[in-house]
Amino acid sequence: MLLQRKRARAGARARHTAEHTVNWADGRLPVSEGGGLLRKAFPEHWSFLLGEIALYSFVVLLLTGVWLTLFFKPSMTEVLYDGSYEPLVGVSMSEAYRSTVDISFDVRGGLLIRQVHHWAALVFVSAIGVHLLRIFFTGAFRRPREVNWLIGVTLFLLALVEGFAGYSLPDDLLSGTGLRIAQGVLQSVPVVGTYLTMFAFGGQYPGHDIVPRLYSLHILLLPGLLLALVTVHLILVFYLKHTQWAGRGRTNRNVVGKPLFPNFMANSTGLFFTVFGVLTVLAAVAQINPIWTYGPYRPDIISSGSQPDWYVGFLEGSLRLMPPFETAVAGHTVMWNVLVPAVLLPGALFTVLYAYPFFERWVTGDHEEHHLCDRPRDKPVRTGLGVAAIVFYGVLLLAGGNDILAHTFQLSLNLLTWIFRISLVLAPLLAFVVAKRVCLALQERDRERLAEGEETGEVHQTLAGGYAESNGPLDPEERHVLRSRREPEPLAPSSEEGDGPHVGRLRATLSEWYYGDRVDVEGGEPEQGRESALEAAPGQPGAPERDAYSGEPER
Repeated sequence: MLLQRKRARAGARARHTAEHTVNWADGRLPVSEGGGLLRKAFPEHWSFLLGEIALYSFVVLLLTGVWLTLFFKPSMTEVLYDGSYEPLVGVSMSEAYRSTVDISFDVRGGLLIRQVHHWAALVFVSAIGVHLLRIFFTGAFRRPREVNWLIGVTLFLLALVEGFAGYSLPDDLLSGTGLRIAQGVLQSVPVVGTYLTMFAFGGQYPGHDIVPRLYSLHILLLPGLLLALVTVHLILVFYLKHTQWAGRGRTNRNVVGKPLFPNFMANSTGLFFTVFGVLTVLAAVAQINPIWTYGPYRPDIISSGSQPDWYVGFLEGSLRLMPPFETAVAGHTVMWNVLVPAVLLPGALFTVLYAYPFFERWVTGDHEEHHLCDRPRDKPVRTGLGVAAIVFYGVLLLAGGNDILAHTFQLSLNLLTWIFRISLVLAPLLAFVVAKRVCLALQERDRERLAEGEETGEVHQTLAGGYAESNGPLDPEERHVLRSRREPEPLAPSSEEGDGPHVGRLRATLSEWYYGDRVDVEGGEPEQGRESALEAAPGQPGAPERDAYSGEPER
């Protein structure tokens, strides 16, 4: 009895302390207003983790980057090396290169942190790219998430620039080669190219200001922009609610998943430590960017077989595939062989990325809000365009290593270059056709499964003496997903909303191209946006799973 009274008094004191603490915090912070936020639902699907991997890689980048700034010296002043790495003793090098070598060999744990930082940068850019592909193929960029798509593309662009800036800071022979290419790209800009080069490098190449200026961009401006945009991106994700895959109980008016606290936070915390652990293991066992083997940068030397990090490899490939072509205009030489592949092509690619959500909305006439993800097979044209873009990028990436491929496989470099040039035009077109036909075939297969059921693999003999395979009923969840697909009709030619007759016909033609080829589902169910999972009784079709949490209806 005495022990029970002590426990009761201790519990009462704990409750009183907790209540007092909450009241104190609520009087100074919006604690009570954030209580509903902790119950916000997050859908469960592996594809939704891609954005979290990018976020946690960025956190690792910030942590390791702060540590590296304590030892790195962003100076191009020439010094003689006298450190512990004997092959470089007595070699003239910049202080930037010297400090990077010292971090690798003389600072305890320096090489490990350097390699964690580099691997995290690669994973960060990769995760953003794959996350953008997931959003594109599932249609998660549509209204009301167009702004978040623009932010995501901007994050991808800034990540590329941030990665190149960090890659160039050690001033080794490989990164110096990349800076030499960047200098040629700047000079290719008509009229102002020379001024841009002088401003960036602080004088004639190689100058003495490029590393300090890249350092300021790498540790201040670009991380600040990335952090600000990531914050806005997450705020919009919370405000607009998360997209989710179609299914029973999932509609355009709710979110079914795990609550933010404690389920999602526990899973997300575990993912963070997993990402950190995997990056640390990679840094420990997989060597990356061994600058001591490249040596310090010298303008008169270039290493054979030099390759940039993968995210700028497509620029290397575009430069190698462009034929030599220059013109002189009003005393100025326009280097099309550099301007087109290194300036105009990337600009066109990112312009297409920025404009695509608005282009699709204009072509399809779809102005509705969408909170359910599309299956890629249900949008064959969009999927075909995405696959074609991936193949286009892949050809450029492979072309960036055409010399390595030619040497490895004993091929003619000139022949391989022409193969890549032809493939750059034909391969994306072929990929689009194949991807579209595969999507339509999968749609046809879905309709057959709805009409005939799932194949069981059991064969029986009919009364007529033949053989037939028996089919079983589809899973109710899968049947619901297959029957919920709805495709609008192509737009008719019109000149509404201020469009001229030619624009109206073009829009109708593109709409027919986008929606014309499809396999409609017979006997579909009512539109999902009109259902209400909250009204369905547990255990009935349309009700959420028992272990799922259905978030609040749409704002």
